[in-house]
Amino acid sequence: MIAEVERWVTAHRDEAVREWAEWIRRPSVSSDGTGFPAATGYGADLVRRCGLLAEVVETGGWPLILGTSDGGARNAPHVLIYGHYDVQPPGPLAGWETPPFEPDIRDGRMYGRGTGDNKGQHLAQLLALRALLEITGSLPCRVSVVLDGEEEIGSPNLAAAIRHQFAGDRPDLAVWSDGPVHESGRATVVLGVRGVVAFQLRAVGAVSPLHSGNWGGVAPNPAWRLVHLLASMRSADGRVLIDGAHAGVESPSPGEQAALDALPAEVDQVLGEIGVDGMEPPADRGFYQRLSQPTFTINSLSCEDGGEHRTVIPNVAVAKCDMRLVGGQRTQDVIAAIRRHVSRHDPGVVVTVGATMEPSRTLPESPYTEAVVRGVRAGLGEDPLLMPTLGGSLPIAEFSRVLDIPCYGVPLANADERNHAPNENMEVGRFLRGITAAAGVLLALGGMP
Repeated sequence: MIAEVERWVTAHRDEAVREWAEWIRRPSVSSDGTGFPAATGYGADLVRRCGLLAEVVETGGWPLILGTSDGGARNAPHVLIYGHYDVQPPGPLAGWETPPFEPDIRDGRMYGRGTGDNKGQHLAQLLALRALLEITGSLPCRVSVVLDGEEEIGSPNLAAAIRHQFAGDRPDLAVWSDGPVHESGRATVVLGVRGVVAFQLRAVGAVSPLHSGNWGGVAPNPAWRLVHLLASMRSADGRVLIDGAHAGVESPSPGEQAALDALPAEVDQVLGEIGVDGMEPPADRGFYQRLSQPTFTINSLSCEDGGEHRTVIPNVAVAKCDMRLVGGQRTQDVIAAIRRHVSRHDPGVVVTVGATMEPSRTLPESPYTEAVVRGVRAGLGEDPLLMPTLGGSLPIAEFSRVLDIPCYGVPLANADERNHAPNENMEVGRFLRGITAAAGVLLALGGMP
């Protein structure tokens, strides 16, 4: 059957690429509303053209697009396919070689905002459904498609919508395609994603900046207050010192540890490419083990002093930070731990919580893992790497926790897709192969006993 899908892709290549370009041409920037609501209507039509019943679901924010199939093979699993149709803002236009919403193919890559994040990837999933329907007249599984309109702003309304839409009709598993494959270019199956808590620490001193000579040693310095507070939150050897911040962290299962050990990592080469010669402490953790552990990051430190360097004592200092979370942690517990720590060490510092996202964990031992891996192998013609945890964050916990189902990522974009940056791109060959990969997964799941 995969050979027939490959022939379908070859016969429909130009049509598929045109459809991809037309989807990119439709702006859908969730942070400022550019392109909405037209993009929602176009996305619903796209789902409809791929053989599903389409519905626009109002969420209180940008709508969710729901696609459902009439049925599938008897006793086959109900598969939920997740993607998002909103995109990042273009960013600095001077950084783009061609306008961000005028797709352009150069050197075998499609350029434009949303090429890989996420329009090209969920379109490959949709076209796999179209191919299977045209070839066989039916799907191997019952399928529901969810296209989120708010992923790039943290999916604030997704959990409630999912809980309502699938009440009493829970899918058996979720499959999503987002982010890049392994940096080696190898096909990848992702089992989990880290969550995130973004927060800001703000310390205030005098009513205005003060001369550091006339007031040095007299007026409190909010910048030093933040430095001391931050030093109390993380040790020099990399240990997070916030009591309760790591509550619930679970040790890797035997399958997760085996998958981590099997991931190839050219550490010196990767570090050289970013211009550093060593990793953060502690020294006893491997490259991928670090990406599957919680982290505490200072994103920026600043003083509100007018933007120029002057020999002053600043009157306001701000630290913007984030913590990445792993399976077993909950954002509400981490936030409470941060607030307790700040209250104990410097109660005058104001904590403001920003975007949050829960972590998601699916074990390699879960019942559908073997079929998903087998389907990707059949569709792409290579053994995929199994990645226990993606370093970044996606709203996959809305399925793994809200619906309590295993979730599998099948990223289709190249490792250098430049998502969120100027000149975002996706290799045309990967987009087309993604159609066969998505079909392969559904066929493998439909063939499970």
